[in-house]
Amino acid sequence: MAEQKNGLTYADAGVDIDAGNSLIERIKPAAKRTARPGVMAGLGGFGALFDLKGAGYTDPILVAATDGVGTKLRIAIDTGNVDTIGVDLVAMCVNDLVCQGAEPLFFLDYFATGKLELDQATRIINGIAAGCEASGCALIGGETAEMPGMYHDGDFDLAGFAVGAMERGADLPGGVAEGDVLLGLGADGVHSNGYSLVRRIVDVSGLSWADQAPFADEALGAALLAPTRLYVKPALAAIRAGGVHALAHITGGGLTENLPRVLPDDLGVQIDLNAWELPPVFRWLAETGGLAQAEMLKAFNAGIGMVLVVVADQADALTGMLTDAGESVHRLGTVTKGAGVSYEGALL
Repeated sequence: MAEQKNGLTYADAGVDIDAGNSLIERIKPAAKRTARPGVMAGLGGFGALFDLKGAGYTDPILVAATDGVGTKLRIAIDTGNVDTIGVDLVAMCVNDLVCQGAEPLFFLDYFATGKLELDQATRIINGIAAGCEASGCALIGGETAEMPGMYHDGDFDLAGFAVGAMERGADLPGGVAEGDVLLGLGADGVHSNGYSLVRRIVDVSGLSWADQAPFADEALGAALLAPTRLYVKPALAAIRAGGVHALAHITGGGLTENLPRVLPDDLGVQIDLNAWELPPVFRWLAETGGLAQAEMLKAFNAGIGMVLVVVADQADALTGMLTDAGESVHRLGTVTKGAGVSYEGALL
């Protein structure tokens, strides 16, 4: 073949295939730690295989969920604190799966950046693996996309894809009735929604990410990067114990919009806002941003990351089980006649 005039390579265009291959080798040990029954192959193939029979299911229904981390990524990028953003990615997917009554089985990630930085990418994917391991979910594949010109220097984006299963007929919600009790599980902070508003409030405050957080004994950026809590294992244990009619993951839309998603059309809920104490981070956000209570309850989780709707006569036993599992449990209220979410008491 004749000698080419320009002699350009893919690397000259900004894509380093060797770096991508090196990343796969770096993350293989982390992915291996997430192995569970049903996993059939390691990383590197064109597709990932999973054996449902090997996972113990006889008549399974598959459940799938996908999500990202949102503009919380901006704080991770600006501060360089990327070690736990992968936990957020996993949590936003698997916490949704368990609300359907499903056990998360495997996870795939999509990581896109302008220029692949091996150390940064390894830290991010190690965080994803940590979230998977804590959820009993195998990291069996993913995609790393190096796309020069699509992202500014240092920027990246993440998407996650989780697949779970349940035995036929075990799907939730189901059986929600008037008089059922709402058990709220405490959040570990803002989790992964509302960060466009969070970042606007930080702008109003005049603080930088490196400044002391007014509500915590660490830098503001680090405090706001506290990862989303993983509720999978205690939630599954509660479901298997019996008496759980529904679960609601409290993300964008807060309690106000997420609870109606698991209720029949003719039922609503009455919530006592004095049943839990608003965590300091939310108090600071509300005071600094001048947020109305209704806005707090719609934009943020307000300290409640997951709600279980349970049979009244099993509420105490389930509270004890969840508390023993390390959850902070609050009896929020009850299911009532008539649609909608009503509140009594005050957060602030």
